[in-house]
Amino acid sequence: MRKLLLSMVSATALAGAANAATVYPLDRATVLVGSPFDFKVEFSKVVKPEDVKVTINGESYDAVFGKAADFVAEEKGAEDKVLGSALILRGVKLAKPGQYKVEVAAGDEKKSVNWDVYATSAAPKAKNIIFLLGDGLSVAHRTGARIMSKGMTEGKANGRLAMDDVPPVAFIGTSSTSAIATDSANTMSAYMTGHKSAVNALGVYADRTPASLDDPKVETIGEALRRTGKKSLGIVTTAEVEDATPAALVSHTRKRGDKAEIVGMMYDVKPDVLLGGGSAYFLAKSVPGSKRKDDKDYIALFKDAGYAVATDKNELATAAGSNQDKLLGLFHTGNLDVTLDREFLKKGTVGKFPNQPGLVDMTKVALDKLSKNPEGFFLMVEGASIDKMSHPLDWDRALVDTIEFDKAVAVAREFQAKNPDTLIVVTGDHTHGVSIIGTVDDNKPGTEMREKVGTYAAAGFPNYEDKDGDGYPDRVDVSRRLFLAANNGPDHYETFRPKLDGPFVPAIQNEKKEYVANEAYKDVPGAVFVQGNLPKDEDSGVHAVDDVVLQAAGPGAEGFRGYMEQSDVYHVLADTFALGSTKM
Repeated sequence: MRKLLLSMVSATALAGAANAATVYPLDRATVLVGSPFDFKVEFSKVVKPEDVKVTINGESYDAVFGKAADFVAEEKGAEDKVLGSALILRGVKLAKPGQYKVEVAAGDEKKSVNWDVYATSAAPKAKNIIFLLGDGLSVAHRTGARIMSKGMTEGKANGRLAMDDVPPVAFIGTSSTSAIATDSANTMSAYMTGHKSAVNALGVYADRTPASLDDPKVETIGEALRRTGKKSLGIVTTAEVEDATPAALVSHTRKRGDKAEIVGMMYDVKPDVLLGGGSAYFLAKSVPGSKRKDDKDYIALFKDAGYAVATDKNELATAAGSNQDKLLGLFHTGNLDVTLDREFLKKGTVGKFPNQPGLVDMTKVALDKLSKNPEGFFLMVEGASIDKMSHPLDWDRALVDTIEFDKAVAVAREFQAKNPDTLIVVTGDHTHGVSIIGTVDDNKPGTEMREKVGTYAAAGFPNYEDKDGDGYPDRVDVSRRLFLAANNGPDHYETFRPKLDGPFVPAIQNEKKEYVANEAYKDVPGAVFVQGNLPKDEDSGVHAVDDVVLQAAGPGAEGFRGYMEQSDVYHVLADTFALGSTKM
């Protein structure tokens, strides 16, 4: 009888869900006063417009928003399948803070959502914000970078990272609206808009239609800065500038892979400083190396808009010394080479792009340019390849890139020391399932590498050296080195060694289109086969759902406390700049 009752309850719940409309923004959305957003209602079946009733705090929605929505009688999905009717209203605003209850009804379809519309401080708390994001930055990356860079003696670190002196103030939840797991698009978009969304989405709520560019938009921080004042905007990354993290400051798409379109959105907002890779999406299709499908030459367009353009380290230095306030630097057709390859091993594509600047050089130039604006600036700095090297389980490259990211944090801290009206935020967008287990000691006897792994007291301490004092280990292939391992990944061969010939490729596709262990590593002496725990359509490690650590220092940092959703972080950023002041 109990099973029957439970079954009836489940059936009732499913029937209710089937007859529930979907409202965007979603329930519990936080909305900045005066910030434009798209309002959409999706009905699960075709309804008549005269049967639709939508109220906000008991008042007709069109009276609240000042205009009526477009009614879509039959919204269609893939293969023209009719999904139901919809209401869409673009670019609406709410001018008064408070709690807003949205109620929707059409026949037996009903839905109620609540929004928290918030105002901010009347006056800015800080002149500048530097938002430093290590993509995929996890606690193990921080710990490993400190040990590799500074060393450890008798259980105490021999030095501190720059980020060690930025107070940790909050744990940040990273989950998406559709799953507990997430990606860099949704996570950074939540930071930069105050709205959570689905995996792969940037600056939109992911709706049910297949088109990627028509989803309900929310305002990005880049757009908010342009709307509310004269502050400068800077974006620095070691990835393509149209990659998920930098794109989140300006773009609106359900599909982060819309990189050609994202370049157009970058041009619409026009960050004052834009530095990284990804020139392939700026070049007209007739130019070798272009990945565009049209004749638009965005490098020429940026030049015409008054930008200095740099393509390598020398040109960046020249542009830094020029009088032009606006700067576009594109130093690779794709992502910049990782620090270990770019600066030390000269692997990857360094032969083709031999003079790429690093994150520190780009951050210094960006701060110099942006700080000339007396109104202040927002600068986002991304260490992108902490994540890009953690996916293929290439921990040495990930840790060296963490060291480089930390050096960029040091540059920001030096700037803040001279400009105390600057808020610094240091965080990650999501984590990886990685931990430091101990060490690998080549001097232990035998050929079995797994027997050379030291845990507990047998781990001892790594013997990295930094004789030239540059903060990087002179070598990563020392005789006793850190041993990191992931709790997720595909089938692969663990070699227990740094991959000096190029980034690790743990798995490759077989004839069945399944990812299997890459046998290129099978015959490395002492390598062991590791049974993966992911579906066989995964070729690398995946993001973890763990909270990320957020650190902050400077005016406005007091707004970050305890557990926060990523969308809450935007509230603090907006408050620091008074982007939602009702006195504006």
